[in-house]
Amino acid sequence: MRSLPNDETGEALRQLEANGSDLSKPLNIDFFIAVPSKLIGEEIAILVRNLGFNPSVEQDNETDDWTCYCTIKIVPDYNEIIRLEYELNNVSKPLGGFVDGFGSYGNS
Repeated sequence: MRSLPNDETGEALRQLEANGSDLSKPLNIDFFIAVPSKLIGEEIAILVRNLGFNPSVEQDNETDDWTCYCTIKIVPDYNEIIRLEYELNNVSKPLGGFVDGFGSYGNS
């Protein structure tokens, strides 16, 4: 396994690799943006689509919280993940949203 920082992003990438994903090859990654409402989520979805993401806005059935899921196919490089989270935060924070992690089903 490659050397990754000891933070949440590094741990998530280590977990993907441990589950059989090849981190040198592209995979779909879903970034989660917590949003205050469906309307705000849809506004953010328009903005992130222009950045190359495939967004969808969904409400959690149990908590009623709204999330804008932002999917992109990339090679999951640590620095690229950090850069994309920063970019998504810059787009969503003015509207009351924030990046709340990422996930992937991997490529194994």
